[in-house]
Amino acid sequence: MKKITMKKTMKFALLLLLTLGNGSILLAQEVGPVFKDGEAQIVDAFNDPEKWIRHDLWVETEFDTDGDGKKDRMHVDVTRPEQTETQGLKLPVVYESSPYYAGVGGNDPDLFWDVRQEVGATPKPHRHPDVKRVGERPVISNSQIKTWVPRGYIVVHSSSPGTGLSDGSPTVGGDNESLAPKAVIEWLCGKAKGYTSRTGNEEVKAYWSTGKVGMTGTSYNGTLPLAAATTGVKGLEAIIPIAPNTSYYHYYRSNGLIRSPGGYLGEDIDVLYDFIHSGDESKRAYSDKMIRDTEMKNGMDRVTGDYNDFWAGRDYLNDMKPMKAALLMSHGFNDWNVMPEHSYRIYKKAEEMGLPVQIYYHQNGHGGPPPMKIMNRWFTHYLHGIDNGVENDAKAWIVREHDDRENPTAYENYPNPDASDVTYYLGKGAPKLGSLSTTKPAKQGTETLIDNYSFDGSSLAKAEITDHRLLYVTSELSEDMHISGVPKVTIKLASSKPAANLSVWLVSLPWTEGRRTVITDNIITRGWADPQNYKSLTKSEPLKPGKFYEVTFDLMPDDQIIAKGQKIGLMIFSSDKEFTLHPEPGTELTIDLDGTSLTLPVVQGNKEL
Repeated sequence: MKKITMKKTMKFALLLLLTLGNGSILLAQEVGPVFKDGEAQIVDAFNDPEKWIRHDLWVETEFDTDGDGKKDRMHVDVTRPEQTETQGLKLPVVYESSPYYAGVGGNDPDLFWDVRQEVGATPKPHRHPDVKRVGERPVISNSQIKTWVPRGYIVVHSSSPGTGLSDGSPTVGGDNESLAPKAVIEWLCGKAKGYTSRTGNEEVKAYWSTGKVGMTGTSYNGTLPLAAATTGVKGLEAIIPIAPNTSYYHYYRSNGLIRSPGGYLGEDIDVLYDFIHSGDESKRAYSDKMIRDTEMKNGMDRVTGDYNDFWAGRDYLNDMKPMKAALLMSHGFNDWNVMPEHSYRIYKKAEEMGLPVQIYYHQNGHGGPPPMKIMNRWFTHYLHGIDNGVENDAKAWIVREHDDRENPTAYENYPNPDASDVTYYLGKGAPKLGSLSTTKPAKQGTETLIDNYSFDGSSLAKAEITDHRLLYVTSELSEDMHISGVPKVTIKLASSKPAANLSVWLVSLPWTEGRRTVITDNIITRGWADPQNYKSLTKSEPLKPGKFYEVTFDLMPDDQIIAKGQKIGLMIFSSDKEFTLHPEPGTELTIDLDGTSLTLPVVQGNKEL
């Protein structure tokens, strides 16, 4: 028989001895993963769903968050090729965890906080929904299966604490939501216990796992890979978070301001807790009391919006020291739900720590994974151990404005290393348009806007004349301008009240509806802040009406090429109808133009306007 030589990384099962009818023996070649050009290929023998082995189990954790005196167990499902049983084949795992698999609460407006209130006032209470579990075991989810099982992976899902058939309580960013996937990964590596039932003692072993695990998912499902990675758990080799929420403060607040995620006006962390709490109804009262009605109620602070210990404990940037997993992040620059700063802040920290990192940004909204080729190379290298050179690939992939998301442009890094800060100054012009240029004009004095939440930002940006916003515009661009990085504003202002919203949009003009299908109208980027936090994010102080304060904050990161012939506009206003509280109209914000500026990270093009 001819000797077959295989690379160490090519895992094959034992040879099957098949006895033929005439008594001769045929050696059947083993089935294993196949790689080409550094990517795992679809293998026909793995691509028959009828032959996949599917089963569920419960993995025991190290915590008890439902108050029954027993360690919580997480409900887990497994989908694997039949060869992991018939041939003893071991494969790496692609793992996704979620609080959404078993059903969620409704979007009844009465379940959200009432945003009709003054800034800094005590909010009215709101009611809480009942969430009923849906779905049957053993199938928790079918996500990822058709993508990865045919390519030589095992796919695993788990329901988060307090959801579906998992024990415990949701904490929305609490420690148990990091420790739950950690336990599942440890079970996959033979270090934690799995059981055939929620309460029994019959154990299940992951004998088909190589002990190499990768995690991925979108939104909350993208948050949990990062949560698991911050534990430093051994066996979690690589993660691909897509539009992850990396800090619940940054999801529900902006620079001290109460600010809703786009599309969910009035949502806050306790609303999300109710939305996902689909677990055991008999244990829900305990969780509601301990988590929602005590920890969240006392910590979320919907009055000042300050950053405190409660929010710091739900900010994964603070927990990254133990992290070892290779990180490929994906986000949309026009994601106004989980905003692009979420991935940027984690990417930069991981890069600083020396971890393998890549980032993929597209120009659309919430969600959107990297191209399959990029994800495949990432998992092929870090889970199968194939030397495909992925660590030498471009660190940043940006989908340009009119390009297909499957065809991003490779850059050395993000922000573009060739970007440099350019400062722009304001020239008076209210209630029409003021000027914005790199040349600081002579003393300009002050201009005043009047808050009125009933006008949305798009209407204000398109208005020729209005006293509800101030808008400062560059001259027409003589060539394309490439912005890459984090714009920043410094605004010197006085308020007629002790508290007020402050909103800033950077826009491309003239405004043309539907101008670019991949861009959110003409919005380049946005930002929000509470002037009461002008000195500190952790301690606000009421404004003295008429007194000027200097507020400096970042806008959302962006990478966009503004076309020749367009103008760039800086719009300053107070209440943003889609995102902020809606106080009674009439608050006046007076802007000191000489103390206000915009800093843009510009790669090339018309820096001098």
